[in-house]
Amino acid sequence: MNQNMWYYHIIPFIIIISITWFLIPYKAYKSLWSPYLVRVIYLQWLIYIIISGFHLKDTFKKLFAKNKKLNDFEVLLVSVFIGVTIIWVAYFTSRYTSYIVGALSFSFVFYLLLLLGFFKRNKNSTFYEKGAKYTNKKIGAPKAASIANQLDILMNDKELYKSPDLKLSDVAHELQISPHLLSQFLNDNIGKGFSLFLNEYRIEAAEKMIGLKKHLTLEAIGQECGFKSNSTFYSAFKKIKGLTPAKFKRRLD
Repeated sequence: MNQNMWYYHIIPFIIIISITWFLIPYKAYKSLWSPYLVRVIYLQWLIYIIISGFHLKDTFKKLFAKNKKLNDFEVLLVSVFIGVTIIWVAYFTSRYTSYIVGALSFSFVFYLLLLLGFFKRNKNSTFYEKGAKYTNKKIGAPKAASIANQLDILMNDKELYKSPDLKLSDVAHELQISPHLLSQFLNDNIGKGFSLFLNEYRIEAAEKMIGLKKHLTLEAIGQECGFKSNSTFYSAFKKIKGLTPAKFKRRLD
């Protein structure tokens, strides 16, 4: 949706509320506001929540998918949606809104501030990238194919994944593209986050080494493939392959 379309939603609503407030002041017409006008506002609020949920349906599917990861902007969208929905439910159903909603509103705003602070401090985050305003624009097929080909060279030929401190920004630098563009390619075109993308290469390499280099310990193999710790190696292997490296090795023996 074009961002300018929001004006057609927000401005008329503000005008109508302002005129209504002027013609029917709350203090003079409490009996009219409480049962009727307030419920109209709640109803409009609910309609926008439902529409927002419809637009976020793919994001929620991605949230509950095993091999997909939300990017920073999607995490923020889901957080805002859930927070607004909770506040609406509290306002609409509770008789003690002055206490409950106050606490919920404070908690929600506080959580968002922490989330935004985390994105700002995280060097790998693409949320504050200048190109974020283009998130709705898909990467063209020729450009996507070029990125995919270069990534394949970096991972298979140069074995970039073996670096334990490899970051998305490092790979983007090698590709000579922005971190935001690489993140968009991974999420939109491949359907996975950078961590999962990287670990799949590492696990594939670990599988081969377990079968070929039986004299090496699993910990040594994990480190050779780019994992910083044995626990991280085991966790990633089980998540991707559905079994531990030790069990996989026993099946080969």
